[in-house]
Amino acid sequence: MGIALENVGIAVRDIEAAVAFFTDLGLALVVRDTISGEWADTAVGLDGNRAKIALLQTPDGLGRLELFEYLHPEAVESPPAQPNEIGMHRVAFSVDDIDEALAVAAKHGCRPLRGVADYEGVYRLTYLRGPSGILVMLAQDLRKS
Repeated sequence: MGIALENVGIAVRDIEAAVAFFTDLGLALVVRDTISGEWADTAVGLDGNRAKIALLQTPDGLGRLELFEYLHPEAVESPPAQPNEIGMHRVAFSVDDIDEALAVAAKHGCRPLRGVADYEGVYRLTYLRGPSGILVMLAQDLRKS
């Protein structure tokens, strides 16, 4: 049996803000749509499911994010995940220049949780809160510099 990762889905409170954040970081918008209907109810497991979606892709074409803003049923707010909680809680990106990526993030009001770490001179990395409280890890491979 073959398997490949299709995308990582993230529910957001404001799809426009989330799309702006991720496209400014360098992802490309592939498609936007509003989904609803019996197929969506069945696939997602929610009756009356209706959501705005946006599919974004990394420049290399290998990584995809699907963002969705629920219109119905109403989105349920939850506290932002902490790095040590069980379950999905972050999306990670390799960047060519972490300082440049952090400058872009700052334009969206997003800052590192604690700072930028140097891992044995191999990586510079950080976690930050993106739109809707999403944990985003940025990592720069110093061996490529």
